[in-house]
Amino acid sequence: MGRPPEDLRAAHGEQADWVMAALADVGAPLTVIHPAAGDDLPDPAALRGAVLTGSWAMVTDREPWSERTAQWLREAMDAQLSLLGICYGHQLMAHAFGGEVDYHPRGREIGLHAVRCLPAAAADPLLAGLPDPFPALLTHEQSVLRPPAGATVLAASRHDPHQILRYGPRALSVQFHPEFTAGLMDACLARRQDFLAAAGHDVAALRAALAPTPHARGILRGFAAAC
Repeated sequence: MGRPPEDLRAAHGEQADWVMAALADVGAPLTVIHPAAGDDLPDPAALRGAVLTGSWAMVTDREPWSERTAQWLREAMDAQLSLLGICYGHQLMAHAFGGEVDYHPRGREIGLHAVRCLPAAAADPLLAGLPDPFPALLTHEQSVLRPPAGATVLAASRHDPHQILRYGPRALSVQFHPEFTAGLMDACLARRQDFLAAAGHDVAALRAALAPTPHARGILRGFAAAC
């Protein structure tokens, strides 16, 4: 879903690299599609599953490539393709299926935060057995303010009540970044530390608190294995 700022991309790669690294030993054959670069979106019937990555774009900008992907998501949902949305992908799925996405009224959520599972998560095939709460890495300004009708909210953080949404037996999305490493999150914090500090964030404390998030990563890996 677009590409990172050039300085971050040069040092750490881009979203597809992070997802592929997280899945390196899962054995899933992966193809990377860049809708923002004009790539054609594949026939859902030709895929086992699709991961919609994070982005530095905003869903509310209604970029043509993003809206084209939202339409594809509706078609993929009708075709019962397995779908996993991450951050921007989470918000785009909610938008595509009739929810409301916009800037969070309390501002940005960034760093390592606790995600609390809700009762419905206990029976979810990708979430059963997670510790409650579990740590996750987040960076986002926009959020799902209203989930689509029929979606089930499975997890929340103190900042955002819609951290995980289930849309159907094969479609799930998460606001956090299961593909992030602590090093990547640290780079995101460091490159904008003056801006974040001016917005009231204790960047030194956020950086010091960073740690691996294997339980969050396990959701991505479990999705790929199921596909």
